Amino acid sequence: MTEWRNWSGSVVARPADIVHPVTEDDLSKRIAQAGKVRVVGAGHSFMPLCETDGLLLCLDSLEGSIEIAPDGRSAWAPAGWSLARLTRALWDKGYSLPNQGDVNPQSLAGAVSTGTHGTGAELGSLATFARGFRLVLADGSMVQCSATERPDLFQAQRLSLGLLGVVTRIEVDILPAYHLVERLSIMPLAEIIEQWPELEKRHRHVEFWLFPYSDQAILKTLDICDPTPEPKATSDMSEGIFKFYCELATVMPTLTPVLQRTLMRLIGKGSRRGPAYSVFPSDRTTRFEEMEYELPRAAGFAALNEVVAWIRKNRLPVSFPFEYRIVAGDDIWLSPFNQGPGASVSMHQYTKMPWQAVFAGAETIFRAHGGRPHWAKRHNLTARDVHDLYPMAERFGAIRRDTDPTAKFANAHLTSLFGIDPPSA
Repeated sequence: MTEWRNWSGSVVARPADIVHPVTEDDLSKRIAQAGKVRVVGAGHSFMPLCETDGLLLCLDSLEGSIEIAPDGRSAWAPAGWSLARLTRALWDKGYSLPNQGDVNPQSLAGAVSTGTHGTGAELGSLATFARGFRLVLADGSMVQCSATERPDLFQAQRLSLGLLGVVTRIEVDILPAYHLVERLSIMPLAEIIEQWPELEKRHRHVEFWLFPYSDQAILKTLDICDPTPEPKATSDMSEGIFKFYCELATVMPTLTPVLQRTLMRLIGKGSRRGPAYSVFPSDRTTRFEEMEYELPRAAGFAALNEVVAWIRKNRLPVSFPFEYRIVAGDDIWLSPFNQGPGASVSMHQYTKMPWQAVFAGAETIFRAHGGRPHWAKRHNLTARDVHDLYPMAERFGAIRRDTDPTAKFANAHLTSLFGIDPPSA
């Protein structure tokens, strides 16, 4: 039996087989014959979404190419391609995605199916870019869906966690290729909060990182700029210095506050310019666990401040900074942004340091402020929570039962999370 681990190393699966199909016909046959199926991309999910003892599929070798729509506003793309491969291929054809997050190894399907996002007051998650899907159902049949073709399946598939079928191609929104300038600066958190309404309006993208024992934060903005060559730097900050700090904090956790304040004094201003696909992402080689809560935008700062105060009061050794971003609201059934504009607070911990109890305590605070978790990042939701937080969860479940009556695509985690009953004999 083959062993598979996610990026952080905390999720271990022992599938019966890991397969990289090349053709859709081969993919369909394997799905039809399998008892249980999950799909894996880069393994950037911190929850056990890909865990299975059945068939584990990787679609990075599946045949296919990009097809640009005649109006240049959308493109059909292979769902198994990484965002890195996709955005470079789009650039070569003169296009960019409307937005990206700060890493790009994830597969397109994985990013869309979990609601992965970047930052921007008027920009939604990658799931909002999807205009159509081509997918293989549990019986091996191939279907296509959009807002006008099998619309109920499309609405459920927009953020599906892989519960409805295996996606082979996705039609996504695109824009004419654009360049970005990235700027980093150090500011007191109080000033960032005071200036935030103006920062949201002034910049296409704005976010910040905050170490819990520092009153200074790292402000990052991205704006469209004139064409410029590829940047020499592949990251917004030095990974080497940061990893050395994490190792020290692991050995001497009581020094975490002092180490963080020292590290902030070493970080200076920075800037990069280049094609959008190369400036959005940064190298992230220091491994971590992550929990992310999406909150009503009006509650974002209050939730962040309360969690930071709780960490300081209890002198908890949280080594990584919080990441604060903003995301537009949407109408997707299982999207944590479907109740209006959101504030996203990501909490990280170095993989060598304990994270379970710290995340659980912070989660209680985020939930009290109306937060809902990113599906692929650490959380403790129950099936009751899902149905309380998502009014359309029952309708999603009905479509799941119709398309996959034997729950072929549901692993143990998803079966528990959505309260999926075992198929009747």
